[in-house]
Amino acid sequence: MGRTPPGTVKRVYRFLLSRQWVILTLVGLVLIPVMIKLGFWQFHRHEHRVARNDLVARSLSADPVPVTELTRPGRTVPREDVWRQVTASGTYDTKGEVVVRMRTDANGKSGYWVLTPLVLADGRAVLVNRGWIPATGDLTRFPEVPAPPSGKVTVTGRLRADETDSSGIKDTAGLPPRQVMRVNSERQAKELHRPVLAGYIEQTAPEPGDRGPVLVPAPDHDSIGPHMAYAVQWWLFTAFVPVGWVILVRRERRDRAAEAARQAEGAGEPGVTGAAEAGPAGSTGTVRTGGSAE
Repeated sequence: MGRTPPGTVKRVYRFLLSRQWVILTLVGLVLIPVMIKLGFWQFHRHEHRVARNDLVARSLSADPVPVTELTRPGRTVPREDVWRQVTASGTYDTKGEVVVRMRTDANGKSGYWVLTPLVLADGRAVLVNRGWIPATGDLTRFPEVPAPPSGKVTVTGRLRADETDSSGIKDTAGLPPRQVMRVNSERQAKELHRPVLAGYIEQTAPEPGDRGPVLVPAPDHDSIGPHMAYAVQWWLFTAFVPVGWVILVRRERRDRAAEAARQAEGAGEPGVTGAAEAGPAGSTGTVRTGGSAE
């Protein structure tokens, strides 16, 4: 007693071989590794964000060093030197000044970055992002830009790398004169006809005053973003797939068993009624036979 007859389990779960259930099972098997991979993708983004925050925090807290110690013409600014505090002394070359299009201020308002070459004592130059100005008037013309200080100046700022394709900024061709989409020291070196240090300085001092460009704010290096939460969500979704599949299978088995029981009950009702009618007739005949014998 209590033993399942041979073949019963196969008959009960035979519905799993139907087209609908085969497709559902295959979809679940595909989703599991995909969602696991998506979870690790978000987890790696979280790790990258944490590492970036640590790098920015260390760089911003370090003492400023001369920019010529960290970069030179024709090289890529090392990742560990990006955001380092640097200083540079020289005179501004306003004739080589350009504006960088499609840049926003802290409130998301569109405008330009003012990019002015600072010529050093040895004849080389370094690009200085003097700050942001709003986009007004005819966008096909060079905007009205506040003049930089004249004479020799010393600038302090954050060292940034040249913007490349990996920045996600499209380098649009055919722009109006003295307007660019990306900061690129090699391109500006060709325009200036002088060596230009790789990368650029994002100015933090001196303050330009009320009439000057608005200095670019320091990067956010406190927020870690939602990537870790997204990773956990993807992994939870991964666990829900097999659990949900089992729940659906058990529900389907229960529904099919209930339907089979209803069908069996409906098929057995006519036989029960006929047997009830034959019983009284036989009894009546028996009684009559007994009466005749007496």
